[in-house]
Order: sequence, then C-alpha cells, then structure tokens
Amino acid sequence: MKKRVSFIALGCIVAGSLILSGCSTGTASTSIPDVIQVKNVADEPKVSLSASETVEVVPDMAEITYGITTENADAVRCQQENTENLNRLLEYLKAQGFEDKSIRTSGFSLDPRYDWSGNKQTLIGYEMRTQVTVTDIPMDQVGAMLTKGVESGANEIYSVSYFSSQYDEAYGEALTKAMESARGKAEALTAASGKKLGDVINIEEYNNNQYGRYVSAEMGNFRKMAATEDAAAGMDMGVMPGELQVTATINVEFALVSAE
Repeated sequence: MKKRVSFIALGCIVAGSLILSGCSTGTASTSIPDVIQVKNVADEPKVSLSASETVEVVPDMAEITYGITTENADAVRCQQENTENLNRLLEYLKAQGFEDKSIRTSGFSLDPRYDWSGNKQTLIGYEMRTQVTVTDIPMDQVGAMLTKGVESGANEIYSVSYFSSQYDEAYGEALTKAMESARGKAEALTAASGKKLGDVINIEEYNNNQYGRYVSAEMGNFRKMAATEDAAAGMDMGVMPGELQVTATINVEFALVSAE
C-alpha cells in the first residue's frame, strides 16, 4: 500500500524517504496511519455587531385578571361566599360567549385573620382569595367587562393586558429592519479599513418576547376603588391601551474580504 506522511512522530527521514526498520532496536514495528495531517488555520477577518429595531402595532385583544376576596368569622361560610361570587362571575363570562379554554381560575387561598392589639393574638375570622383570568377579549368589550365583572361577583381587578394578533408579522418586520441596520453599520465600519464586507458568517437573535404584551401597571394600585365606583355608577371603565412596541435584537458577524 502506498502511504503519504506529512507529520512524523517516530521514525527517521533519509533523503526524503520514510525509514522504519533502522529506527527500532527491537523486533516490534511501529504502526503509522495512512495519512496524518496537521493544519493550523488562522481566524478569518470579520466584523461583529448588534442591531435593534422596534415596530409599533395597535393591540386588538386583551386579558383581564379579576380577584374575589371574602371575609367571614367562620371558615366554611367564608369559602361558601367566595364560591358563590366565583360562580356568579363565571356565569357572566360564559354568557358573554367565552369558552372554558379562555377562562382560568387560580390563586386559591384561605387564611386566618388575627387581631394583634394588646400584645395578644386573637383569631377574628378568615379571608379567602380567588383569581379569575379571561383571555381573547375583543378590545371593544374591555371597558364593559371591567365594570360588569365587578357587578357579577369580582371585587378586585389585578391587571389588564393587551395583545396583538399581528405580533408575528410585526416581529418579522422588526427583524428585517434590524438586519438592514446591522449591514449598514458594518459597511460604515469597513469603509475606511481597506476591506470590503463579505458574506454573513453568523446571526444570533435575542429578546424575542413572543407575547408582545403591555400591562397596565397602575391597575393594581386602584383596582378596588375604581372598579367598584364605576360599577356603582353604572359606567364602563375607560380603556386606552396605546400601542405595543415589538422589538427585535440581533447580533451579526460578517466576513471581511480584500478590496482588490
């Protein structure tokens, strides 16, 4: 068999030939593979940079999280009152056409309440809390649902979140703009370096928020007062969601080639 050797760990070279027999003092022979290659490749020149672009969209869906809190001196009665209010709220939501998949109950808790006055712990009753989250709410129904939900058993509104069904399209547009921005930056950086911008070597995507959500942070601060006052007055709460910001951030590596 014909052998090619470009690197020798054992053996002797005489006049360009590989000699094994004269380099061993024993009878055992040294096995060398057919081809051994040692390659040292320097890193190719490249430029790496980040770019971020934002696209604004108008939300067309909402999510509301209601709260139901009851207090009673008796634990069983406290739970019964909470369940009654919960069932009233669920009946209202289903009457509006919301399916079970759009309604989620959570946050169940039943805790004792104590009076700590006089350096003495005295049990005075119980408090039960339940949360109900409703999704897929059309924007034109949000105000009425905030008010009617309170009339139907809820006495707290924890949050209102806004979404866009056009998120994927908006995020794709933001990615395209981010790539254009990255290429523009790279061309500007290499213009005076004596090099030209080559092909894309690598692209990494960051901070892809698939929900594209805006949450009203103030809702939790006045949830009881605003909701109950508007419900008592028979008014629908005003809703102004604004626009959602959909942001895409990428890191791109471009090869640098000779300008000649």
